[in-house]
Amino acid sequence: MIERMIDLQEALWKKEIWAIGGGKGGIGKSLITGNIGITLARMKKKVLLVDADLGGANLHTTLGIGVPEMTLSDFLNRRVENISDVIIKTAIPNLNLISGAQDFLDAANPNFAQKTRFLRHLETLDADYILLDLGAGTSFNILDFFLFSDHGILVVLPEPTAIENAYRFIKSAFYRRFKKVVANQNIKDLIDAAMDQKNTMGIRTPYDLIERVKGMEREVGEILEMEVLKFRPKLVVNQVRTKNDVQIGFSMKSACQKYFGINLEYLGYVEYDDCVWQSIRSKRPLVIEYPYSRPSRCIERIVHNLLRKEQLTLSMLY
Repeated sequence: MIERMIDLQEALWKKEIWAIGGGKGGIGKSLITGNIGITLARMKKKVLLVDADLGGANLHTTLGIGVPEMTLSDFLNRRVENISDVIIKTAIPNLNLISGAQDFLDAANPNFAQKTRFLRHLETLDADYILLDLGAGTSFNILDFFLFSDHGILVVLPEPTAIENAYRFIKSAFYRRFKKVVANQNIKDLIDAAMDQKNTMGIRTPYDLIERVKGMEREVGEILEMEVLKFRPKLVVNQVRTKNDVQIGFSMKSACQKYFGINLEYLGYVEYDDCVWQSIRSKRPLVIEYPYSRPSRCIERIVHNLLRKEQLTLSMLY
């Protein structure tokens, strides 16, 4: 009876796609993506890492792998028809990799057909978890990958510019989500105009925008209200040195709720430690080279919170 229940649970299991993004480069997205993937693989989960940073792919380096012969660009450029043909088996059990595009500049900005084909094929792959390491910034392709995922995870450093860019990323993703559920071109144009924080219409928050939309089409405004409730991005603060750095996550969560009406879920933080850059320099994954280090423990807690649908709370800190 128990075996039948387990078989049923496995049959009902739907793979999850996690996308890791950020408002700027150099914030540790690839390092966090790779080590989250390794942690999941060590828990006997089938994991596929996908380097979707099409303009600066380096996820393979964080895993200690040289530049692969077959990359995502071979699939995007139809040198191979099946995305499974560009999957690389790593030395870590249960962990596979699709390396990012390497050989032509156009790969950094795939067209609509390429993007649609990529996402369609991605859903057919045999994995429990697919982790997308996204590029930096707020291009439409990056935002679309982030919104396509089951869980969009935002990485931020405890620095003013990184925090500012993170807010811009959240707002851009939010409004991009709005545009995808709206058919009325006038409302689409309004959303575009609202993206400018200095717009002359007085629209400063998503709530302001929704009220304006309700005046145009009430039903559409109500649909957007539901989108606010469904949009629940996750947050990881990287390179934390002090308690104040840890608090930044809670401050961002409060600000997103107050000004955007968005429930930003604070998954956790990764402490700053010399072992991180040492692992990068030696091309050895952090959680393998330094499994008992504080940053490795932080990553384990982030994975725990993701799997259990939990968040970091103040009570966990003291």
